[in-house]
Amino acid sequence: MKFLAWRYALSIACFLPWILGSRVRWPAGPGQWFHLGMTGVLMHAIYLGGVWSAVKLGMGSGLSALIVGLQPVLTAVWLSARGARVTRRQWAGLLLGLTGLVLVVARKFGQGGEANLLNLSMALAALLGITAGTLYQKRFVQPCDVRSANTVQLLAALLVTLPLALLEGPVMEWNSSLVSAMAWSVLALTLGGSSLLYLLIQRGAATTVTSFMYLVPPVTAVLALILFDEAITLVTCAGIALTAVGVSLVVRPPRVS
Repeated sequence: MKFLAWRYALSIACFLPWILGSRVRWPAGPGQWFHLGMTGVLMHAIYLGGVWSAVKLGMGSGLSALIVGLQPVLTAVWLSARGARVTRRQWAGLLLGLTGLVLVVARKFGQGGEANLLNLSMALAALLGITAGTLYQKRFVQPCDVRSANTVQLLAALLVTLPLALLEGPVMEWNSSLVSAMAWSVLALTLGGSSLLYLLIQRGAATTVTSFMYLVPPVTAVLALILFDEAITLVTCAGIALTAVGVSLVVRPPRVS
Protein backbone atom coordinates (compact mmCIF):
# COMPACT_ATOMS: atom_id res chain seq x y z
CA MET A 1 0.00 0.00 0.00
CA LYS A 2 2.89 2.39 0.68
CA PHE A 3 4.31 1.75 -2.78
CA LEU A 4 0.92 2.28 -4.42
CA ALA A 5 0.28 5.48 -2.42
CA TRP A 6 3.62 6.89 -3.56
CA ARG A 7 2.85 5.79 -7.11
CA TYR A 8 -0.47 7.65 -7.14
CA ALA A 9 1.01 10.77 -5.50
CA LEU A 10 3.96 10.97 -7.88
CA SER A 11 1.71 10.35 -10.89
CA ILE A 12 -0.51 13.25 -9.79
CA ALA A 13 2.60 15.41 -9.39
CA CYS A 14 3.54 14.58 -13.00
CA PHE A 15 0.07 15.26 -14.38
CA LEU A 16 -0.59 18.60 -12.63
CA PRO A 17 2.16 20.72 -14.32
CA TRP A 18 1.19 19.17 -17.66
CA ILE A 19 -2.46 20.08 -17.10
CA LEU A 20 -1.75 23.62 -15.85
CA GLY A 21 0.84 24.31 -18.54
CA SER A 22 -1.44 23.12 -21.33
CA ARG A 23 -4.55 24.79 -19.85
CA VAL A 24 -6.42 21.51 -19.95
CA ARG A 25 -10.07 21.66 -18.93
CA TRP A 26 -11.11 19.80 -15.81
CA PRO A 27 -14.19 17.53 -15.91
CA ALA A 28 -17.43 19.51 -15.99
CA GLY A 29 -19.59 19.42 -12.87
CA PRO A 30 -19.48 17.49 -9.59
CA GLY A 31 -21.27 14.53 -11.21
CA GLN A 32 -18.37 13.78 -13.54
CA TRP A 33 -15.87 14.23 -10.71
CA PHE A 34 -17.83 11.66 -8.71
CA HIS A 35 -17.99 9.18 -11.61
CA LEU A 36 -14.28 9.56 -12.33
CA GLY A 37 -13.56 9.15 -8.63
CA MET A 38 -15.54 5.92 -8.58
CA THR A 39 -13.60 4.54 -11.55
CA GLY A 40 -10.36 5.56 -9.84
CA VAL A 41 -11.28 3.66 -6.68
CA LEU A 42 -12.36 0.59 -8.66
CA MET A 43 -9.60 0.48 -11.30
CA HIS A 44 -6.66 1.71 -9.22
CA ALA A 45 -7.26 1.29 -5.49
CA ILE A 46 -9.25 -1.96 -5.55
CA TYR A 47 -7.75 -3.59 -8.65
CA LEU A 48 -4.07 -2.84 -8.02
CA GLY A 49 -4.46 -3.02 -4.26
CA GLY A 50 -6.16 -6.39 -4.55
CA VAL A 51 -3.52 -7.90 -6.85
CA TRP A 52 -0.60 -6.61 -4.80
CA SER A 53 -2.20 -7.77 -1.54
CA ALA A 54 -2.89 -11.24 -2.95
CA VAL A 55 0.75 -11.66 -3.99
CA LYS A 56 2.02 -10.25 -0.69
CA LEU A 57 -0.22 -12.73 1.18
CA GLY A 58 1.37 -15.66 -0.64
CA MET A 59 -0.57 -16.21 -3.86
CA GLY A 60 1.57 -17.30 -6.80
CA SER A 61 1.92 -14.94 -9.77
CA GLY A 62 0.42 -17.48 -12.17
CA LEU A 63 -2.79 -17.95 -10.21
CA SER A 64 -3.23 -14.21 -9.58
CA ALA A 65 -2.71 -13.48 -13.28
CA LEU A 66 -5.22 -16.15 -14.23
CA ILE A 67 -7.90 -14.89 -11.82
CA VAL A 68 -7.58 -11.28 -12.99
CA GLY A 69 -7.40 -12.58 -16.56
CA LEU A 70 -11.02 -13.69 -16.27
CA GLN A 71 -12.04 -10.04 -16.70
CA PRO A 72 -12.86 -10.23 -20.45
CA VAL A 73 -15.14 -13.25 -19.95
CA LEU A 74 -16.80 -11.72 -16.91
CA THR A 75 -17.38 -8.48 -18.84
CA ALA A 76 -18.89 -10.35 -21.79
CA VAL A 77 -21.18 -12.38 -19.50
CA TRP A 78 -22.42 -9.21 -17.80
CA LEU A 79 -23.02 -7.38 -21.08
CA SER A 80 -24.77 -10.39 -22.59
CA ALA A 81 -27.04 -10.68 -19.54
CA ARG A 82 -27.88 -6.98 -19.90
CA GLY A 83 -28.95 -7.45 -23.51
CA ALA A 84 -25.80 -6.35 -25.29
CA ARG A 85 -24.82 -8.35 -28.37
CA VAL A 86 -21.73 -10.52 -28.05
CA THR A 87 -21.27 -12.52 -31.25
CA ARG A 88 -20.35 -16.20 -31.46
CA ARG A 89 -17.02 -15.19 -32.98
CA GLN A 90 -16.30 -12.97 -29.99
CA TRP A 91 -17.27 -15.73 -27.53
CA ALA A 92 -14.94 -18.10 -29.38
CA GLY A 93 -12.18 -15.49 -29.24
CA LEU A 94 -12.68 -14.94 -25.52
CA LEU A 95 -12.46 -18.65 -24.79
CA LEU A 96 -9.39 -19.06 -27.01
CA GLY A 97 -7.76 -16.11 -25.29
CA LEU A 98 -8.51 -17.59 -21.87
CA THR A 99 -7.07 -20.95 -22.94
CA GLY A 100 -3.94 -19.21 -24.19
CA LEU A 101 -3.67 -17.30 -20.92
CA VAL A 102 -3.79 -20.57 -18.95
CA LEU A 103 -0.97 -22.00 -21.07
CA VAL A 104 1.19 -18.89 -20.72
CA VAL A 105 0.94 -18.75 -16.91
CA ALA A 106 0.90 -22.55 -16.38
CA ARG A 107 4.58 -22.75 -15.44
CA LYS A 108 4.03 -20.09 -12.77
CA PHE A 109 1.56 -22.20 -10.82
CA GLY A 110 2.89 -23.18 -7.42
CA GLN A 111 5.53 -20.42 -7.43
CA GLY A 112 5.33 -18.00 -4.54
CA GLY A 113 2.90 -19.97 -2.40
CA GLU A 114 -0.59 -21.34 -2.56
CA ALA A 115 -4.08 -19.89 -2.47
CA ASN A 116 -5.99 -19.48 0.76
CA LEU A 117 -9.24 -17.77 1.63
CA LEU A 118 -7.58 -14.41 2.37
CA ASN A 119 -5.39 -13.99 -0.71
CA LEU A 120 -8.08 -15.50 -2.93
CA SER A 121 -10.51 -12.87 -1.63
CA MET A 122 -8.01 -10.14 -2.53
CA ALA A 123 -7.56 -11.49 -6.06
CA LEU A 124 -11.32 -11.79 -6.59
CA ALA A 125 -11.77 -8.23 -5.31
CA ALA A 126 -9.22 -7.10 -7.89
CA LEU A 127 -11.10 -8.95 -10.65
CA LEU A 128 -14.41 -7.39 -9.64
CA GLY A 129 -12.76 -3.97 -9.30
CA ILE A 130 -11.28 -3.82 -12.81
CA THR A 131 -14.44 -5.33 -14.36
CA ALA A 132 -16.84 -3.00 -12.55
CA GLY A 133 -14.56 -0.02 -13.21
CA THR A 134 -14.49 -0.70 -16.94
CA LEU A 135 -18.27 -1.07 -17.16
CA TYR A 136 -18.86 1.95 -14.89
CA GLN A 137 -16.62 4.21 -16.97
CA LYS A 138 -18.25 3.10 -20.20
CA ARG A 139 -21.70 3.78 -18.76
CA PHE A 140 -21.30 6.99 -16.74
CA VAL A 141 -18.10 8.86 -17.63
CA GLN A 142 -18.44 11.45 -20.37
CA PRO A 143 -15.55 12.06 -22.78
CA CYS A 144 -13.00 14.48 -21.32
CA ASP A 145 -9.26 15.10 -21.45
CA VAL A 146 -7.40 11.99 -20.40
CA ARG A 147 -4.87 13.96 -18.31
CA SER A 148 -7.39 15.66 -16.06
CA ALA A 149 -9.58 12.53 -15.93
CA ASN A 150 -6.65 10.36 -14.87
CA THR A 151 -5.66 12.90 -12.23
CA VAL A 152 -9.13 12.82 -10.66
CA GLN A 153 -9.06 9.01 -10.70
CA LEU A 154 -5.65 8.97 -9.02
CA LEU A 155 -6.75 11.46 -6.36
CA ALA A 156 -9.64 9.19 -5.42
CA ALA A 157 -7.38 6.13 -5.39
CA LEU A 158 -4.88 7.97 -3.17
CA LEU A 159 -7.60 8.92 -0.68
CA VAL A 160 -8.52 5.25 -0.29
CA THR A 161 -4.99 3.84 -0.32
CA LEU A 162 -3.19 6.34 1.93
CA PRO A 163 -4.95 5.33 5.20
CA LEU A 164 -4.12 1.69 4.49
CA ALA A 165 -0.52 2.62 3.75
CA LEU A 166 -0.22 4.44 7.08
CA LEU A 167 -1.48 1.32 8.89
CA GLU A 168 1.18 -0.91 7.31
CA GLY A 169 4.00 -1.91 9.59
CA PRO A 170 7.02 -2.34 7.28
CA VAL A 171 9.01 0.78 6.38
CA MET A 172 9.85 1.41 2.73
CA GLU A 173 13.60 1.30 2.17
CA TRP A 174 14.45 3.51 -0.81
CA ASN A 175 17.21 2.05 -2.96
CA SER A 176 18.07 1.91 -6.65
CA SER A 177 15.76 -1.07 -7.30
CA LEU A 178 12.81 0.61 -5.62
CA VAL A 179 13.43 3.90 -7.43
CA SER A 180 13.59 2.09 -10.77
CA ALA A 181 10.40 0.17 -10.07
CA MET A 182 8.65 3.37 -8.94
CA ALA A 183 9.77 5.28 -12.04
CA TRP A 184 8.49 2.49 -14.30
CA SER A 185 5.20 2.30 -12.38
CA VAL A 186 4.61 6.06 -12.58
CA LEU A 187 5.84 6.86 -16.09
CA ALA A 188 5.09 3.70 -18.06
CA LEU A 189 2.20 2.07 -16.21
CA THR A 190 0.19 5.01 -14.87
CA LEU A 191 0.96 7.94 -17.18
CA GLY A 192 1.22 5.59 -20.16
CA GLY A 193 -0.80 2.41 -19.63
CA SER A 194 -3.64 3.79 -17.52
CA SER A 195 -4.10 6.71 -19.91
CA LEU A 196 -4.27 4.38 -22.90
CA LEU A 197 -6.78 2.15 -21.11
CA TYR A 198 -8.95 5.20 -20.36
CA LEU A 199 -8.88 6.23 -24.03
CA LEU A 200 -9.65 2.70 -25.23
CA ILE A 201 -12.66 2.37 -22.93
CA GLN A 202 -13.86 5.84 -23.95
CA ARG A 203 -13.70 5.04 -27.66
CA GLY A 204 -14.32 1.28 -27.94
CA ALA A 205 -16.73 -1.49 -26.95
CA ALA A 206 -16.14 -2.89 -23.46
CA THR A 207 -15.75 -6.50 -24.66
CA THR A 208 -13.24 -5.47 -27.31
CA VAL A 209 -11.19 -3.36 -24.93
CA THR A 210 -11.03 -5.90 -22.10
CA SER A 211 -9.88 -8.64 -24.50
CA PHE A 212 -6.56 -6.81 -24.79
CA MET A 213 -5.93 -7.72 -21.14
CA TYR A 214 -5.29 -11.25 -22.37
CA LEU A 215 -2.12 -9.96 -24.02
CA VAL A 216 -0.48 -8.89 -20.76
CA PRO A 217 0.97 -12.30 -19.71
CA PRO A 218 2.25 -13.17 -23.23
CA VAL A 219 3.94 -9.78 -23.62
CA THR A 220 5.40 -10.16 -20.12
CA ALA A 221 6.82 -13.56 -21.09
CA VAL A 222 8.49 -12.07 -24.19
CA LEU A 223 9.91 -9.14 -22.20
CA ALA A 224 11.20 -11.54 -19.53
CA LEU A 225 13.06 -13.42 -22.28
CA ILE A 226 14.61 -10.21 -23.61
CA LEU A 227 15.41 -8.53 -20.29
CA PHE A 228 16.06 -11.44 -17.92
CA ASP A 229 16.83 -14.34 -20.27
CA GLU A 230 13.91 -16.36 -18.93
CA ALA A 231 13.23 -19.38 -21.13
CA ILE A 232 10.01 -19.57 -23.14
CA THR A 233 8.71 -23.12 -23.48
CA LEU A 234 6.72 -24.63 -26.33
CA VAL A 235 3.64 -24.50 -24.10
CA THR A 236 4.19 -20.76 -23.59
CA CYS A 237 4.58 -20.24 -27.35
CA ALA A 238 1.35 -22.15 -27.96
CA GLY A 239 -0.38 -20.01 -25.35
CA ILE A 240 0.87 -16.80 -26.96
CA ALA A 241 -0.38 -17.95 -30.36
CA LEU A 242 -3.81 -18.93 -29.01
CA THR A 243 -4.11 -15.65 -27.14
CA ALA A 244 -3.23 -13.62 -30.23
CA VAL A 245 -5.80 -15.52 -32.32
CA GLY A 246 -8.44 -15.12 -29.62
CA VAL A 247 -7.94 -11.37 -29.29
CA SER A 248 -8.00 -10.96 -33.08
CA LEU A 249 -11.37 -12.73 -33.21
CA VAL A 250 -12.78 -10.39 -30.56
CA VAL A 251 -11.53 -7.12 -32.02
CA ARG A 252 -12.04 -7.91 -35.72
CA PRO A 253 -14.94 -5.84 -37.10
CA PRO A 254 -17.88 -7.82 -38.47
CA ARG A 255 -18.07 -8.40 -42.20
CA VAL A 256 -20.37 -6.11 -44.08
CA SER A 257 -22.52 -8.16 -46.40
